[in-house]
Amino acid sequence: MADISFILNGTGVTASANLSDLPLVDFLQEDQGLTGTKFCCGIGVCRACTVSVRRAPGAPPEVLLACSTPLSQMAGLEVYTVESVATDGMLHPLQEALLKGFAFQCGYCTPGFLMAAITLWDRLKAAPIPASALDAAIDQAIGDHICRCTGYVRYYEAIKQAILNEGGLVS
Repeated sequence: MADISFILNGTGVTASANLSDLPLVDFLQEDQGLTGTKFCCGIGVCRACTVSVRRAPGAPPEVLLACSTPLSQMAGLEVYTVESVATDGMLHPLQEALLKGFAFQCGYCTPGFLMAAITLWDRLKAAPIPASALDAAIDQAIGDHICRCTGYVRYYEAIKQAILNEGGLVS
């Protein structure tokens, strides 16, 4: 069995083949020290463990649930965690919007909501949608995420405002 190689937040990583059954979230936290991706339900229901992946360079990003995805499925993928969102110490517009909109309380679910929103953002950059379709697109992106502090409306509004404020994402 071959080692597992993939891109993690822009850097190549290789994991031993004997870790193939390890959930991605455990590899991120224990082996890579990336603790932003949260483990909560462990069965892919709450979505706190959401990361963004590209199956090939230039492919559209997709969400992936790191708690229920074994490391073996990462071979050849590009994986992005919440640690990749801010660049050069500057917050992404979605991060700014979540902060300004007081979108979260305890913050445990925030990385999952943020990575789902980042994935939507990146898809909209590649293929803008009509403004009339934005509500449905946001609901599709974050509608299944669970927030125990009931921050749903604030998450939704902050994401919508950030997308509307950024030129070129909606037509």
